Amino acid sequence: MHRVTFIPGDGVGPEISEATRRVLEATGVAFEWEVQEAGEEVYQKEGVPLPDRVTDSIKRNKVAIKGPITTPVGKGFRSVNVQLRQSLDLYACLRPCRSFTGAQTRYEDIDLVIVRENTEDLYAGIEFQKGSKEALGLIDYIEKALGRRITEDSGISIKHISVAGTERIVRFAFNYARKNGRKKVTSVHKANIMKYSDGLFLEVSREVAKDYPDIEFEDRIVDNMCMQLVQKPELYDVMVLPNLYGDIVSDLCAGLVGGLGLAPGANIGAESAVFEPTHGSAPKYKGLNKMNPFGMMLSGVMMLRYLDEMDAAQRLEGAIASVIEEGKCVTYDMKPDRDDPTAASTSDVADAVIEKLK
Repeated sequence: MHRVTFIPGDGVGPEISEATRRVLEATGVAFEWEVQEAGEEVYQKEGVPLPDRVTDSIKRNKVAIKGPITTPVGKGFRSVNVQLRQSLDLYACLRPCRSFTGAQTRYEDIDLVIVRENTEDLYAGIEFQKGSKEALGLIDYIEKALGRRITEDSGISIKHISVAGTERIVRFAFNYARKNGRKKVTSVHKANIMKYSDGLFLEVSREVAKDYPDIEFEDRIVDNMCMQLVQKPELYDVMVLPNLYGDIVSDLCAGLVGGLGLAPGANIGAESAVFEPTHGSAPKYKGLNKMNPFGMMLSGVMMLRYLDEMDAAQRLEGAIASVIEEGKCVTYDMKPDRDDPTAASTSDVADAVIEKLK
């Protein structure tokens, strides 16, 4: 019996979470779900989007699976995802992107793994609001220290990359490659411009690579990496990136395999792990029972592997692949014509996957 924190999320989260719960249970693995609510509706009721009880639950159970949670754009509360990663020190974001026969995409035989550092860089949330005392004080300090003037109507974000943070994420990438029979790790950066932050990321990557002579190592500048992935993705295997680049490149790779609806994810730390799809909460589709649940189901496959339920993971992934290949019971976004009246509902997809598991 695995006790797992279950966070339905908001927007379309509850629908795809329920579909995922059903297929996970259909594998025959025994779960005890501890349901915890977080997100926009919780914020309206309690004044905080991530109550302490949620993180306390994950600390107890060590494993969680969650649906997407809405993050207000440009205002409101900070990302619940970012808060979870930082409060639980879930430093490694693992996002595999692989091709499924039958998915609507221009590419075939994609098999890429993005390892994204989760706790540092611009995405870590060290920001100063335009006109605030802190922002103005920082502007004055920069002018005195560097002789450069930032205009006072600027919002400021700080990018920080440490030796310790970089070493553990690069080591995670190499260990993942070694454990999973991968042949190459590519460190992605912008060290030609940001020499003291990205330059440090590259320097530490090179040092860590020396401890893994059995794994090929190379590096790429992030803008060139994006072009390379579009032109010749077959040249790449495992990529390790700072936080912001990892977010962008993982979405690019999801586009290669058919979109975010097929993009699973995991946030892993030394003590616990949270599994979630890469896509957002799509609030305009809330309650319509039409959202693609495969990204979250595949996150469930990753969770099964983390729990060492290898047979169940393989069977569930095979069932998902079979449903996608047949193309009959898939949601509208996976049909050649998105207006196809035969598109399945979220719950219908779950039924189809469960039938394949029997």
